[in-house]
Amino acid sequence: MRTSKDFPACTTSRSGDRGTAERQTFGTSSPGTAIEAARHWCGAHPQRALAPFRPEEFRPGPQYQSDEALARLAGGIATTSFHPVGTTRMGRADDPMAVVDSHLRVRGVRGLRVVDAGVMPMITSGNTNAPTLMIAEKAAAWIARGE
Repeated sequence: MRTSKDFPACTTSRSGDRGTAERQTFGTSSPGTAIEAARHWCGAHPQRALAPFRPEEFRPGPQYQSDEALARLAGGIATTSFHPVGTTRMGRADDPMAVVDSHLRVRGVRGLRVVDAGVMPMITSGNTNAPTLMIAEKAAAWIARGE
């Protein structure tokens, strides 16, 4: 399973008011660094292009400022626009982490298959709908043939 440590740190660059380049690097290994990055992008360096619109924070709200509060609230706010993938590992019988076999049958539960994006090991670069439909078509064919 990949963790945040498998991904590179995020580096932002912007030109200062006097034309000097400013560079800031944030790691991805802990909630604290994510909070630090969010504060940098949203608060410390407001974008002049958005100034006429006077954006105001509404979620979680300006009353939440401590790292602990923001980390706690992030779980209730954060979401994904993609179907989660990699939640149901497919693998050989000798793989103790494999939940389903190569025909999507749940190990140890007769008559049950997982036919969704959960069997994809990694998220696709595009929407997961088309690959999920292909998984479903393949599973339907196996079921129709009694496999």
